[in-house]
Amino acid sequence: HKDAYQVILDGVKGGAKEKRLAAQFIPKFFKHFPELADSAINAQLDLCEDEDVSIRRQAIKELPQFATGDNLPRVADILTQLLQSDDSAEFNLVNNALLSIFKMDAKGTLGGLFSQILQGEDIVRERAIKFLSTKLKTLPEEVMTKEVEEFILTESKKVLEDVTGEEFVLFMKILSGLKSLQTVSGRQQLVELVAEQADLEQTFNPSDTDCVDRLLQCTRQAVPLFSKNVHSTKFVTYFCEHVLPNLSSLTTLVEGLDIQLEVLKLLAEMSSFCGDMEKLESNLKKLFDKLLEYMPLPPEEAENGENAGNEEPKLQFSYVECLLYSFHQLGRKLPDFLTAKLNAEKLKDFKIRLQYFARGLQVYIRQLRLALQGKTGEALKTEEVRI
Repeated sequence: HKDAYQVILDGVKGGAKEKRLAAQFIPKFFKHFPELADSAINAQLDLCEDEDVSIRRQAIKELPQFATGDNLPRVADILTQLLQSDDSAEFNLVNNALLSIFKMDAKGTLGGLFSQILQGEDIVRERAIKFLSTKLKTLPEEVMTKEVEEFILTESKKVLEDVTGEEFVLFMKILSGLKSLQTVSGRQQLVELVAEQADLEQTFNPSDTDCVDRLLQCTRQAVPLFSKNVHSTKFVTYFCEHVLPNLSSLTTLVEGLDIQLEVLKLLAEMSSFCGDMEKLESNLKKLFDKLLEYMPLPPEEAENGENAGNEEPKLQFSYVECLLYSFHQLGRKLPDFLTAKLNAEKLKDFKIRLQYFARGLQVYIRQLRLALQGKTGEALKTEEVRI
């Protein structure tokens, strides 16, 4: 009945009713005519691009029936391109069709998706990445085998050679959700991937916003991966040696972000999981010097016992908290740093600053208590009070 099937294929050139019938019958009898496979897929593809939305939806809904053998990657490729649809019902049909062929052959489907991520148009690439980041975690274990996860990692590494910041975050979400990468060695692999992305071998340029933002974004992705078995040494070393000395010069395009505090917070979070560091003493000294910058000396007193200056130095509590924590964590491996590595004068200077800071802290606590005294109910919910 080859001639009869050819008549059905020719139905795509007819009117709306013929097209609608063709959209149903081309896939229904597809498997019986392997010699007409290319013509059948092309005919169905024409229907997927028809002006009539109902015909398009019918054609897309039936596409998984073509996903047999060698045709599956091609169908996956076509469906991935169709993700660019702005019609919500059509878009959902494409998602469902992709999920259904995923269950037939996950690697073949991924081949089509990654092909479009690497070579497709921007909108298709963006939606294909989002599809992977939201749908992979919904697939059962029998679909997401170790072999499939290895394929995802291999293909993701190719994509990560050239990604935007947003794409990188989505890929880290995809990879960290893979079962095989939730082991110690898996997390170590992910940390190495992030370190590569952060380009920790390059010279740090504090005035290059792209360079600064990329480092921060990569570090944020790495922080949840660190543990007592997966060390943060490479990142902590880079922050101490390259970022801390340039802290006051950092620039960012992110509006409202206190870039210096953000860096110090990340350093503090990572410092708990730092392993053996090559230049520990040198890096502790950098931390200590930076700490002194945020711990001012008491203002000089005039002869009458009052401040000679006009105003008290501003105390940066959050900065000092982060630096002290980092210094404490790294200093555990060199506990005699303060007493043996600093001269008596520097140690005395540090103690004076520390005492002044502690007094300032007590004053602030009293002021805060006074400010909050008597406030109840709605008054406690204002933004100022919460801060």
